[in-house]
Amino acid sequence: MTIIIRKLAHLKTLLYFLVTLFCSHAVAQDPELYGSMDFSLANATTPYATKSHKQGSTIESYATIGLKGGYDITEQSRIIYKLSVHLSNPSVENEKSPLKAHNTYLGIEDTLGTILVGRNNTVFKNSEGNVDVFNGSNADINNLVAGQSRTADSIWYFSPRFADLIEISSTYLMTDNQSSQKNQDKAHNTQTQYALTSSLGDKNFRKQHYYFSASYNKGISNVDAYRGVAQVQWRAFTLGTLFQHTKSLEENEQNMQGNSHFYNLMFCYNRINFKAEYATDTSGLGYYFSNATKKKKKKDTDTTPPHYRSQFSHIKMKQLTIGADHMLLASTQVYGHFVQYKGHYLNAGTPITLKTDNIFTVGVEHVF
Repeated sequence: MTIIIRKLAHLKTLLYFLVTLFCSHAVAQDPELYGSMDFSLANATTPYATKSHKQGSTIESYATIGLKGGYDITEQSRIIYKLSVHLSNPSVENEKSPLKAHNTYLGIEDTLGTILVGRNNTVFKNSEGNVDVFNGSNADINNLVAGQSRTADSIWYFSPRFADLIEISSTYLMTDNQSSQKNQDKAHNTQTQYALTSSLGDKNFRKQHYYFSASYNKGISNVDAYRGVAQVQWRAFTLGTLFQHTKSLEENEQNMQGNSHFYNLMFCYNRINFKAEYATDTSGLGYYFSNATKKKKKKDTDTTPPHYRSQFSHIKMKQLTIGADHMLLASTQVYGHFVQYKGHYLNAGTPITLKTDNIFTVGVEHVF
């Protein structure tokens, strides 16, 4: 393992050398402009899942724009690149920093596989395939599970598809670039952080009508986690499930760990996808529970003891979602869904029940 890590540490230098060596022989292709825009109207009981971080009736919005392309080096090798930015809630008044870095990398691909360097989704996140049927919305699976990370200063490797069926991939973080400024986190963040995934089938159901994956996340986003994903398509029905066990490595979350389960069903009729999903979580490490139990900043006159999430136990979150989407055009869809969040836990032995959150959402998404 030590030898592998040392080799990965030199891949960034190797990639730069390869680019320099072959650049004069590369055949450039025109870059492709791509992106997406999503606007929706949501009404929520609490602000813990909405992208605007507000309750009541709000507009949720996001947009992504970027360039991608490549340079042919030989008949079997090419340099590839992607440069993109994400606009989070550009319609929200007084948004401090709507512009955020998105997937941006430089890589090389050939018959031995693909190597990327830069910022991208970890292979642990990508292992979900398309099982997240409400992806990108306020019903996204990251509201209940941790480890859905997009990391920078990282190296990715994607193997060729063996027998046009099996793929192995990995993400490795350059640990010196991950050092936190916080003393309590620095010791952990300089340890080895990586993710490994193996998958079987086709997540888009073009070559096979099934997709299975197994993935392990070590230290990335301060969690250790493993997951299994299964999704199958039969005629107009698509059935999916995800299981994940997560353990926090944060100092104030030392006792927080647990399991997450997702089950969903999708039925396609006349270009309308009807969807339903049920999920549970006992780790408390997802986006929703973290927001609902986050300690507000203390005032100078506040004598309240520090907030330690390590005192939480017997966490139980439930999520129920039903919805549908319809493709108006090849690049434009309208959608709507209802999601409900419920939860309870013990805080130092004291039972606490979260307020039931009901969110109604309708929206439109356009990709180009």
